[in-house]
Amino acid sequence: MVDNNRAKELKAFDDTKAGVKGLVDSGIVHIPKIFVTPALTENEFSAKNLDSDSNIVNVQIPVIDLKGINEDDFRRRRIVEEVGEACKTWGFFQVVNHSVPQHVMDEMISGVKSFNEQSSEKKMEFYSRDNLKKVKFNSNFDLYSSKAANWRDSLTCVMAPNPPTQDELPEACREELLQYSEHVRKLGHTIFELLAEALGLKPNHLLDMDCAKGQFIISHYYPPCPEPNKTLGITKHTDPDFFTILLQDQIGGLQINHQNQWIDIHPVTGALVINLGDLLQLLSNDKFKSAEHRVLSKQIGPRISIACFFTTQFQPFDTLYGPIKELLSDENHALYKETTVRDYVSYYNSRGLGAHPSLLHLRLNPSI
Repeated sequence: MVDNNRAKELKAFDDTKAGVKGLVDSGIVHIPKIFVTPALTENEFSAKNLDSDSNIVNVQIPVIDLKGINEDDFRRRRIVEEVGEACKTWGFFQVVNHSVPQHVMDEMISGVKSFNEQSSEKKMEFYSRDNLKKVKFNSNFDLYSSKAANWRDSLTCVMAPNPPTQDELPEACREELLQYSEHVRKLGHTIFELLAEALGLKPNHLLDMDCAKGQFIISHYYPPCPEPNKTLGITKHTDPDFFTILLQDQIGGLQINHQNQWIDIHPVTGALVINLGDLLQLLSNDKFKSAEHRVLSKQIGPRISIACFFTTQFQPFDTLYGPIKELLSDENHALYKETTVRDYVSYYNSRGLGAHPSLLHLRLNPSI
């Protein structure tokens, strides 16, 4: 049954083209009903920092040091082992000494802040829900399909393989985007090599499958929320890509669902977060996991994060991806059907965040 009042409220919010920041700037003290997430309770909000299976307090995702990765074979093998273990156990890890300069990361965060805090008129020039646009600004890509809107605004820029012209990028963060995307693309290639090696494949295996061909950057701006216990910055979800490289500021709020507990991913100075996407879980035939994660809304802010997705969803590529043949055997049958990236992402987007995991749609035996 369609809720006509909700539909009107969603359209009215969308039509302002001012996003969540526009609501905050208007001085609201209560969040609009469209943002209220009914299922949230006090218990769901609190991250469990005690692992019930051990005495380890303040459980944290692995932090992997990439220093010396190309200088020492023994060191590289050790890093590959750490990456493999993190991918099997968590689906998330942080990397330090990753070769992306600190000033480049700091400038990227500042650029995103500048874009979002310029006049509404300037931002409105980029406001769109056209999925074919290479550069677009909006609030909640799934505004009309999700059960509750999230407390964030986003700027999406497709950076590879067919990037926008420089003039198409917002002036407020143009240079920062170009510089950051180049550095993070190189890091992405390194991560693809490490993932392939961790699966027992040759370093170029995933690169040769064109997994690194597509790259887009989505920058999130989470304004301070007057009622953070009623809504989320991002609803729980997995990413529909190969993997994501995330740059976050020091405010925090990112959580991962690990062993049915929500665990904080505390910002580590100079680190970048790597999280595997559904497509890599599919390629690895469940050897690696794509973990659910979410972002809490906070009364402080703005919180800023920049996610670089490695995916070819914006390209009409007809490459079929399924479990990698070299990983299969008589004892290890394929668990998934093949799909194109575009078909998978289209299905994922049609359902909105927080829906049943989209990867189950491709499962050959959904009961497993």
